[in-house]
Amino acid sequence: MIISALLLAGVLAFAVVRPRGLPEAVAAVPAAVIAVGAGLVPLRDATAELRELGPTVGFLAAVLVVAHLADEHGVFRYAGRVAARISRGSPVRLLGAVFVAAALTTAVLSLDATVVLLTPVVLVTAARAGVRSRPPAYASAHLANSASLLLPVSNLTNLLAFAASGLTFLGFAAVMALPWIVVVAVEYLVFRWFFRAGLRERVEPRAGGGDGPAPGYALAVLGLTLTGFAVAQPLGVHPAWVAVAGAVALAVPLRSSPLTLLREANPAFCAFVLALGVVVAAVRAHGLGGLVEHLVPDGAGLGEMLAMAGLAALLANLLNNLPATLVLLPGVESSPGLLLAMLIGVNVGPNLTYVGSLATLLWRQILHEQDAAPAARDFLRLGLATVPIALVSGVLALWAALRVTGH
Repeated sequence: MIISALLLAGVLAFAVVRPRGLPEAVAAVPAAVIAVGAGLVPLRDATAELRELGPTVGFLAAVLVVAHLADEHGVFRYAGRVAARISRGSPVRLLGAVFVAAALTTAVLSLDATVVLLTPVVLVTAARAGVRSRPPAYASAHLANSASLLLPVSNLTNLLAFAASGLTFLGFAAVMALPWIVVVAVEYLVFRWFFRAGLRERVEPRAGGGDGPAPGYALAVLGLTLTGFAVAQPLGVHPAWVAVAGAVALAVPLRSSPLTLLREANPAFCAFVLALGVVVAAVRAHGLGGLVEHLVPDGAGLGEMLAMAGLAALLANLLNNLPATLVLLPGVESSPGLLLAMLIGVNVGPNLTYVGSLATLLWRQILHEQDAAPAARDFLRLGLATVPIALVSGVLALWAALRVTGH
């Protein structure tokens, strides 16, 4: 148990610090090899874990390529222009426009697209509009996590939970639509209160920008790809293949090189996810799994769902949300209510601390590179203001949605 815990702690610490910018897989892959070689995880169990995670990681790689190609087509720059046009120099209107853009980007293209591709656009848009960048920049981080509740493809945690839920693609979206709307609305209201002073301030606008045509082809392909996710799943087609088709359709007009597409699929991060699954399997087999079984609530009433979401949020901030999902999933997969409450916890909970999700760590790195470094104290204060009320509101909405939809 001690060796397994030390391996997981080392992998997570490396992922947080990323010394010299090295990819997370540099620590995770050797840790997984040690776990198997030392007999902490039997080879057959490690192989089964990799086989189970493989399609999910394949989808992750494909959707990263789709997001990159959408950026090459100008989708995110177009979103920035629309947000600037809607705001007309008003900090409050710009915050609202960023909330809509980030929520939709996260839902359709996953949280990584919001963090990596939309955040720099948000910073530039705020500067050109002459408003403080902190409120919309922090919104992109929060919504990358909390707005990922809507679709199975919005977050890697969703894909893991979706595979165990027994729901169809549209069934998942139908149940999670109300929690998604409620959580985003709660976040917006808290942001309006928390940044009330900054939303009244103006700065000197930066020259540049201008209008441009909408990237109609790319938007059409993204729309068809999203439709394909819903249509293909009942036919037994994994969403990864739909994402691959969308990537091919976007790549052809750009004549993107295969090497570029491979690089944008981020093989190192995919290897990290697979290796992390093996390390978590070792921890789960040597004590943590039994502890979690005792902590997971019995029953699926509102009280138990609230407790489950709280436990998931706590583990997300202690372990990171991906390992927390892998640890909790076996204990809740037989109960749709607890499973989806767990998902709210691991998606909304990471807004409390930097270490709650890898997306938040990446967002922090991007802001440092843009000379807009966030303050840890402000991030924690904002998390304390948003996470508890968003968790409770989201679970209440989920409880109501499960009854309305008959699940």
